[in-house]
Amino acid sequence: MSEFDSNPFADPANDNPFNDPSVTHATNSSVESVDQYNPFPAHPTDNLGTTIPASATPYQPAVLQPSTEPSKENNWPPLPKNFPIKPCFYQDFSQDIPEEHRRICKMIYYLWMFSSVTLFLNLLACLAFFTTNSAYGVDFGLSILWLILFTPCSFLCWYRPVYKAFKSDSSFSFFFFFMVFFCQVVIFVIQAVGIPKWGNSGWITAIDAFTKNTAVGAIMAVVAIFFTVCAVLSIILLKMVHSNYRRTGASFQKAQQEFSQGVFTNKTFQSAATTAASSAAQGAFQGNN
Repeated sequence: MSEFDSNPFADPANDNPFNDPSVTHATNSSVESVDQYNPFPAHPTDNLGTTIPASATPYQPAVLQPSTEPSKENNWPPLPKNFPIKPCFYQDFSQDIPEEHRRICKMIYYLWMFSSVTLFLNLLACLAFFTTNSAYGVDFGLSILWLILFTPCSFLCWYRPVYKAFKSDSSFSFFFFFMVFFCQVVIFVIQAVGIPKWGNSGWITAIDAFTKNTAVGAIMAVVAIFFTVCAVLSIILLKMVHSNYRRTGASFQKAQQEFSQGVFTNKTFQSAATTAASSAAQGAFQGNN
């Protein structure tokens, strides 16, 4: 009867699955329960294990540092600091031009300076000729125009392009220089010839001046010699630049590519193309309606 007197709803101790030794060992481990876990212990470093020592080299975050390279300020033309007009260009042969091209680039610069001085002397010679004969006032007026026009235009149109060509090995700058400088050579030859009423103290004008005034004729002959030197030097330098150009590996195809890239990356061209495209699209849309 003892079997029937026992409570049939009681959990037998032998049937408890949590009394398994493996389960009791896991539950009695040193791991704290969730209720007993303290996220802010009194000594934060007590529970830390052995750490790997950091490298002795201090770590620097990847922060973009400002460039320490000094900016290149314009230094040409060399003007006093208190002058109201500031330099417009930067020029440094030792830094910008490779050593193998530096000599010829300087020679072209000296040619530009020599031609500018010649134009100024041409103005003085034409003024002297005008003082002896008022009929040559046209030459004096044109000489002023040539000085004002050719001096800055020659600097911008053939000296600066060849400077940029040697600096950046630009095929487009080389081709632009060749086209403009060839015209300059023709102008030097015309100035050396000295066609009357053209504002040039060339050989023809100097010979004509000798018949009227020897002193004025001598002055104009000196200017004619200067124009001749300019013409000869320009032809020599044109050949020298062309030989250097062939050694740089520049070509007409590279010049076309540089021109295309320069045009399509120009913001003014991009804005103009965008405006034209939008106007054309609006016109087509309105036409369809």
